[in-house]
Amino acid sequence: MYEDILLPFDGSDGAAEALYHAAEIAHWADATIHVLFVADTARDSVTVVESQVVDALVQEGEDIVKEAEKTLQTLGADYESDVVQGNPAPTIAEYAERYDHDLVVMPTHGREGISRYLLGSVTEKVVRLCSVPVLTVRMQPDEQLAFPYENILLPTDGSDGAAHAAEHGLALASALDTTVHVLSVVEEPSLGVDVRSTVSGRETEQAATDAVEDVVSEAETCGITNTVRHIEHGAPIEEILDTIDSNDIDAVVMGTTGKRGTDRILLGSVAEKTVRTAPVPVITVGNQE
Repeated sequence: MYEDILLPFDGSDGAAEALYHAAEIAHWADATIHVLFVADTARDSVTVVESQVVDALVQEGEDIVKEAEKTLQTLGADYESDVVQGNPAPTIAEYAERYDHDLVVMPTHGREGISRYLLGSVTEKVVRLCSVPVLTVRMQPDEQLAFPYENILLPTDGSDGAAHAAEHGLALASALDTTVHVLSVVEEPSLGVDVRSTVSGRETEQAATDAVEDVVSEAETCGITNTVRHIEHGAPIEEILDTIDSNDIDAVVMGTTGKRGTDRILLGSVAEKTVRTAPVPVITVGNQE
């Protein structure tokens, strides 16, 4: 399913954990990992060493990449590496698209030092910018990431963005022979109940049910027989996190955009909140132009 995995890397603990997880996926998929260090051109890193003008960040990046290569060699993973200069988030997104990578793997937190380009906000920018699926890793203390995934959660609101993400999630689930949990959230009305809100509530409930059934039907077409339906009421991010916790979910696959009405479960901010807070890997899938 994956042939070329892009791993933006800064040498931090979070990046190291992402590296190990990427290596597991690469072993399973027989993929090549492409290690990338982006020297942030917004930072003044040029200096003079023994009468030669050098870029300290580029040099640091080369050292960091070498350490990643040593680890990947030890793990027996196929790899390539590159050090480039640029604005980190758009550079990572453009690099992934230019070289036809299938997946980008990033931590949600990186170094606090001068090469902190993987700090949460940059990862979230990559999620917003990149048309290539992005797998984000948020490590908890004393926690190990599970792979192969046994339970995958697909949140959906019935939008085109959700359907596109579901295609990716179902392809992954089919390849892993895993159980698929399909979730749609009915947001509760904030005002008192009246006739209009009751009718609207029934319509929203039906829309959520239809969204789930569409994904389950597509799963059956893909040969996936283990599916679990979830129709929940509440705030989307809270219901996503509750579903993860109560069903031993190993990974979430969701779109970065969704409906702009009341059932906007996959609207960018919800996807970003999931990336920030989910205790399992989250694969976000953007709309391809």
